[in-house]
Amino acid sequence: MPDSSQRLLRHPDFLKLWTGETVSVFGDAITGLAVPLIAASVLNVTAFEFGLLNTLGMLPFIVLSLPAGVWVDRMRRRPIMIAADLGRAVAIATIPAAFALNALSIWQLYAVALVVGALTVFFDVAYQSYLPSIIERDQLVDGNGKLQVTQSAAQILGPGMAGALIGVLRAPFAMLIDAASFVWSAAFVGWIRKAEPPIEPHDEATGPKPSMRGEMAAGLRYVTGHRWLRSIAASTGLANLFGNVGGAIFVLYLVRERGLSAAAIGVAFSLGSFGVLIGALVAARLARRFGLGHTLVLASACGGLEWLVVALAPDALIWPAAVASVFVGGLTAVVWNVNQVSLRQAITPPRMQGRMNASMRFIVWGTIPVGALAGGALGGAIGLHPTIWVGAVGSLVAFLPVALSPVRSLREMPAAAEDGADGEAEAEPA
Repeated sequence: MPDSSQRLLRHPDFLKLWTGETVSVFGDAITGLAVPLIAASVLNVTAFEFGLLNTLGMLPFIVLSLPAGVWVDRMRRRPIMIAADLGRAVAIATIPAAFALNALSIWQLYAVALVVGALTVFFDVAYQSYLPSIIERDQLVDGNGKLQVTQSAAQILGPGMAGALIGVLRAPFAMLIDAASFVWSAAFVGWIRKAEPPIEPHDEATGPKPSMRGEMAAGLRYVTGHRWLRSIAASTGLANLFGNVGGAIFVLYLVRERGLSAAAIGVAFSLGSFGVLIGALVAARLARRFGLGHTLVLASACGGLEWLVVALAPDALIWPAAVASVFVGGLTAVVWNVNQVSLRQAITPPRMQGRMNASMRFIVWGTIPVGALAGGALGGAIGLHPTIWVGAVGSLVAFLPVALSPVRSLREMPAAAEDGADGEAEAEPA
């Protein structure tokens, strides 16, 4: 009998989802480079205006994640994904249209950043919640791994491809390709034939229908009250917190205190990014070889070495240390994410998938801006190298919540939870 990986390559609905996602993430690489170039070179914005553009792009991920989880659990996921794709296509297409009419402004870029960010929140929460409805539970690690391969390839190859296209088409018009990629993604998602499980209607016998606020609170209670999910959230949140303490001043540290040129840093980051691709390729194999729980603990513990190699490196070895840092960070993060996301999807009842994914994202992404702000503040107060050490030491302990939890004993993907009346039933190992 073919293994789960081979079966996925013959799975028509998964291949449609994977194809649409592949085109879309490569299109995103164009916009990721084109929008900053438009702001900097076409509109000549100030440093404050430039920073605000990035902030507005991230704001929906913090503000809308919890409400998005409620909506995703109340509705079918595939229509949400299609609507989000088409909405992003329209929003992005307004930029080259306005540029052609000589009407483009920074305010339009702000609006597009907010709209695209908001729609991406809904798409991502629906997407993670939708995957378990089209593939089997034992295929989740392989499925998430294959989807991560695409994202990894886009991270490595995307900027170069985007730069070439922008050079030929100019940045505003190159964004038409990203708009087209979202239409392509919507078409392939719409082509999926497997029906989603029906949305269970509210049982009036249990009382009035919960409010939006009540359902958001239920999602947070589910995550924080679940012995496996809360440990995963704690380890991920700590890793994001201290990783961004170091990450906030990493480039500045390499330039000002270690004397690396922009070209040397660019090459180091490009070489190190191959860790992301390798992580995507080996994530499922490691789980099969060492067991799911041991793989998660190992990935989290080794991820703590990312900043330690930089903190310890002498000047003569700082460039290879930067390569190693990016490589280790990318590899371990992908192995961790592929396996922990698959575990979350496998054990969560269908009616709680959206709120679970949204709550996890809210918790673990909420530490990112805190870490970045702390890194900047510490860099000015105690110096750049000591701040790298703070990030390194903190990252080294991020594995403890998952290592000290029952997650470490999981050998295989556990059985799915039964959906109780409150949606907060815990899964038990198979």
